[in-house]
Amino acid sequence: MEIKLFDSELRVMEILWREGMLAAGDLAAILNRETGWNRNTTYTVIKKLIGKGAIRRADPGFICTALIPKEQVQTYETKELINKMFDGSAEMFFSAFLNEKNLSKDDIDKLKKIVESLS
Repeated sequence: MEIKLFDSELRVMEILWREGMLAAGDLAAILNRETGWNRNTTYTVIKKLIGKGAIRRADPGFICTALIPKEQVQTYETKELINKMFDGSAEMFFSAFLNEKNLSKDDIDKLKKIVESLS
């Protein structure tokens, strides 16, 4: 299942992935500290995520639980980026990424191992 999440929705999901299940009030308190959101903003985003099937609400206590793993969202967003910015070409994406030359030797060694494990 592929779900498009907007930045505000990703903020909520990041906290749930990091903290595990949380009461909506606790989630609102964390988002208030980290981003300055008020309680109404948090609850609006939670309701959108429930509607998309990304989180589940359990009562009593309005406990929120992530229903989709972070890796699933990362995969979807990566595909979207490659399709949007690189005409669907993973090769063009990696070429642009590697040409930035901001990679350490350790990063390069890790990438080589990943590529070698694919063949």
